[in-house]
Amino acid sequence: MKFVDEAMISVRAGKGGHGCLSFRREKYVAKGGPDGGDGGEGGHVWFIADPELNTLVDFRYKKKFCADNGKNGSGSNCTGRNGQDIILRVPVGTTLVDPNTNRVIQDLTQPGLRVLIAKGGRCGLGNARFKSSTNRAPRQTTDGGEGEEFNFKLELRVLADVGLLGLPNAGKSTFIRAISNAKPKVADYPFTTLIPNLGVVRVDEMRHFVVADIPGIIENASQGAGLGTRFLKHLSRCRLLLHMIDVAPLVGDPLIHAQTVIHELATFSPALATRERWLVFNKLDLLSEELQSEVCDLVVKGLSWTGPIYKISAVSSKGIQLLCQSIMIYLEETAQACRDDELVLLAMKDHQDKVALEARKTIQSTKILKNAQAEQKMIESETFAIR
Repeated sequence: MKFVDEAMISVRAGKGGHGCLSFRREKYVAKGGPDGGDGGEGGHVWFIADPELNTLVDFRYKKKFCADNGKNGSGSNCTGRNGQDIILRVPVGTTLVDPNTNRVIQDLTQPGLRVLIAKGGRCGLGNARFKSSTNRAPRQTTDGGEGEEFNFKLELRVLADVGLLGLPNAGKSTFIRAISNAKPKVADYPFTTLIPNLGVVRVDEMRHFVVADIPGIIENASQGAGLGTRFLKHLSRCRLLLHMIDVAPLVGDPLIHAQTVIHELATFSPALATRERWLVFNKLDLLSEELQSEVCDLVVKGLSWTGPIYKISAVSSKGIQLLCQSIMIYLEETAQACRDDELVLLAMKDHQDKVALEARKTIQSTKILKNAQAEQKMIESETFAIR
């Protein structure tokens, strides 16, 4: 199934049915009277977060969704049938955004969360509603109301506690296979990971966390090189980032690789670049102990790094248990701080919203840049063909 994390859709709730103008006419009944029924209510549009979905592919081709209109009322005080609601199921972690203002309408982060997003039109009233002691034969009715209509941009950002950063072939997929039951593709060539992968890491029976592996980032990714930086938005909900650095020989300078990732991260979202981040040196089994310390110290000094540092080998599982235990402790302490102080929780949420907004703007500007580059290439090719 194709992974789709963005979609533009329009939704329209149903119109309300009109009220009926009718008078009772029965043989052998001396006195009649108004008996026009009300119309039916228009159908609503609901969104529900479905934990069994993991992509917005259902919205790739179908863009318009309309609920049923309410039926008109009829005589004999018969009320029209209500329009049928429609329920749109989206993956957990989907955000509804106003495409004109980039304002977040709703964030569906809880499994099973059900949200009314477009309300159906009200029912029209039949003339039986207007009868009174002074108005025995009312000819007054009302029309049904219009249903609400909106355009939305759907954005999917995966729900994970920990996100993996790094160049292609830094060992991120191997790492997530080693610590969880996730089975992402692993091969000896770049960009084996084409979509985000999630893995659940169980430290013990009652303690676990979720790790997100995204496609690797290369130089000029913010200008669309490689797979670009659009998958970085999936790290906006993560509370911790693991920057994985490949220290294997013959793959280039680890310091330059680390600086490349940090630069692209800051270009994509300055707020995301300030998120808690740990350095994880991978593939240390390919170096001698002397070279391990030398390479790691060189990178730490070159980055002026003062944060946590971990040395692992995803293939041999060396250092992985210590890293997972440290991650679990950090996540538990962060969660406890949020429970103890509401200001910490609000600050974290504000930071997530800021990252999401910056990501939205960066992705949009990157699309504009790539379209301009494509148009320029087309003009150049046409000019060359004329010559």
